[in-house]
Amino acid sequence: MKIALLGYGKMGKTIEAIALSRGHEIVIKTSKTVDSEITMADIAIDFSIPSAAFGNISNCIENTVPVISGTTGWLDDYDKIVDLCQQKNGAFIYASNFSLGVNIFFELNKTLARMMSTLEDYNVDLEEIHHTQKLDAPSGTAISLAEGILENHKKYTSWQLDSNDDKVLPISAKRLENVPGTHNITYKSEVDTIKIEHIAHNRQGFALGAVVAAEWLLNKTGVYTMKDVLNIG
Repeated sequence: MKIALLGYGKMGKTIEAIALSRGHEIVIKTSKTVDSEITMADIAIDFSIPSAAFGNISNCIENTVPVISGTTGWLDDYDKIVDLCQQKNGAFIYASNFSLGVNIFFELNKTLARMMSTLEDYNVDLEEIHHTQKLDAPSGTAISLAEGILENHKKYTSWQLDSNDDKVLPISAKRLENVPGTHNITYKSEVDTIKIEHIAHNRQGFALGAVVAAEWLLNKTGVYTMKDVLNIG
């Protein structure tokens, strides 16, 4: 499989190493915009920056190159990409986090939210911790977790950073040195606390999931998620 890496930072380099170890070839690796040359690739993996993601993904779809994206912070344009993908009969996967473990954690989060929904004595807190180079806050993973709670819990109507409103799910975003990614959800009452947590030890899990998703998407058309890749939920 010939892969274009759109965004060649730390994550791009980790994806490169894993892709090569699985027998794939990297034909493009860049942090700049590429146009028709994208057709050199069988598939593209976008881990760029929010301002570049929409252009990168659109260009891939316009040139009939399947694309997966793990870039966060651009989702106001997500529906435009879905429409373009359908018009061009393209192939696309977006995930706020490609880690296989995180995607299982997403499902655990939804299940716990459903179980806790009628227990009004519990308040929910969502915390994410990342390295200091991370540009967006809260993380895309935290937003996905928050949306999973809102879909399955009756108490909250929306989420917000550092909210004190009883009807708004609070998200705390911390930036510390050398933290690949930690997310925890806490349900607390006067009598006890229930907590679930995912701790990434390195970038390997994110990168492996991205390569697995690319392998799965090749030769398909449509818009998919990691739930489709992993056949979960």
